[in-house]
Amino acid sequence: MWVALFPGQGSQSVGMGKTLFENFAVARETFEEAGDILKVDFKRLCFEGPESDLQLTENTQPALLLVSTLTFRVVASVIGVHIEAAAGHSVGEYAALVTSGALKFADALKAVRIRGQAMQQAVPVGDGGMAAVLGLSDEQVTFLCHWAERTSGLLSLEPANFNAPGQVVISGSQKLLDWLKDNVKADIFAPEKPRLKIIPLAVSAPFHCRMMKPAEDRMREVLNNIHFEYSQWPIVQNFTAQSTTDGDIMRENLVRQVSGPVRWTQCMAKLKSMGATRMIEFGAGKVLSGLAKKIDSEGPLPFNINGLDDLKTLEKAIKGSVD
Repeated sequence: MWVALFPGQGSQSVGMGKTLFENFAVARETFEEAGDILKVDFKRLCFEGPESDLQLTENTQPALLLVSTLTFRVVASVIGVHIEAAAGHSVGEYAALVTSGALKFADALKAVRIRGQAMQQAVPVGDGGMAAVLGLSDEQVTFLCHWAERTSGLLSLEPANFNAPGQVVISGSQKLLDWLKDNVKADIFAPEKPRLKIIPLAVSAPFHCRMMKPAEDRMREVLNNIHFEYSQWPIVQNFTAQSTTDGDIMRENLVRQVSGPVRWTQCMAKLKSMGATRMIEFGAGKVLSGLAKKIDSEGPLPFNINGLDDLKTLEKAIKGSVD
């Protein structure tokens, strides 16, 4: 069973999509299509940067959607693959819906542009932040956030990305994050006393937490005015870690995802329970491949499509699975 995965914010880099753009007409057409829709020079943004422009959330999100969509289109037109389920990490979920036929590319591009703007504007710069927590279980991270709020008297802090076992991102008040880093000790988890490590992340806003509620409200307005179809294959969504093909359900989960956690570990477990045996990461970088290895070291690693050799490797694997 072949599964499509689509990466989210953090996987972007200057130069993404360039190899496919230079070698495939469908990639060039997708760049032109996206540029016409948003009136953005995506070739300059993706190929030249500067990185500071590409890192702006309102630019990053449509650029990632563009590269994921064109990568899928290249594979579909050049090789062909029978996808039976899909999932996307955060904004990557939009690419999952587009490629499955649930959402029009133009509608998705406009929506994620607004999504990026709304998420950036929801919290004044400097008031919120995110940090990676290493060495704790999901339950311990939840306890850590509650303990920090209760002990400091500050609000708010919560798990934002369940990326892999022992690797969870927390999000919320920058003051509370600073307090936590200065005051937390492994003793609060006695008798376990795990080897806890907290790494601040260089992000522009506290994504996927209660502080994003204004952005969630804005996206409800936007997405309620967009038509969603039934998808061609099940999409396992971040907010529930459950699969659906119902467009209305997918819309609601996209809305709730803005201020809710990305349950990626649980999404991968769901895909495995559905029979996933082969995965393809459609888009920039190898972030999801790295997470897949941490989630299930003995499971199949996603194929990456960042160059022509990657396409040849995938083609051999697809032909082998069919033969």
